[in-house]
Amino acid sequence: MPHSKPALPTDLAQQRLLLVGGCGGIGRAVAHAAVQAGAKVTVLDLPASIARHPVPGVQLLPVDANDPTSVDQAVAQASAHMGRIDGCVNLVGFMSEQQPLADMPTVVWQEVMRGNLDAAFYISRAVLPHLRASAHGSLVHISSGLGAWARPLYGAYGPAKAGMLLLMRQLALENAPQVRVNAVAPGAVDTAFLRGGTGRSDEQGEPPIPTQALAKLVPMGRVAEPEDIVGPVLFLLSSASAYMTGQTLFVNGGAYMP
Repeated sequence: MPHSKPALPTDLAQQRLLLVGGCGGIGRAVAHAAVQAGAKVTVLDLPASIARHPVPGVQLLPVDANDPTSVDQAVAQASAHMGRIDGCVNLVGFMSEQQPLADMPTVVWQEVMRGNLDAAFYISRAVLPHLRASAHGSLVHISSGLGAWARPLYGAYGPAKAGMLLLMRQLALENAPQVRVNAVAPGAVDTAFLRGGTGRSDEQGEPPIPTQALAKLVPMGRVAEPEDIVGPVLFLLSSASAYMTGQTLFVNGGAYMP
């Protein structure tokens, strides 16, 4: 069934937005919509991801989200370039190969935790001083429905995303009312992420669970596209959600209804 693009919030014009991990499928869609809405956007991502998916109309800066020093320096550089940071979206993360958690090697557990939960902490810590100085401070973490709905074989990814949701709520409590902190938790989205992640895979072919099989589990009858996540993200960045903090928006076509 055809679906329309979300209406763009009008109050994002002139805002300065930082997208960390913004060269991925969802990040590129959010960046494009934010620029259309009149925002000034800076994208931070791995050099390989920037080279593979340069995002038009935005400033692109390299970062290693696993390295707190790199995150601090890149966020400071982004703030200096834009003059301030009003909103930040953390899109960093990746999923390991499917296997039972009890069989997962320690090194894989640690890598997934670093690339998801630790990175979310580093990004939050670096950007919050800038958001506190803004009249519109909003931080949005992209988590996952798997952070609340345990499914077999997703290993460390589900626990890492669950940790992100509690991290988000903790930050919301500690930074209100100056900064609102919320999360979007998508279900399966048809991007390179399903195949390992932007910059970590060849981005070709079917994911480990084919999209047709995933679509059969969704009441809306299809796997999400990146544009399906744009509206919820921009909503949380805008004044339309001015009384929301510490909340998670589950965007999954009805596959998971908490």
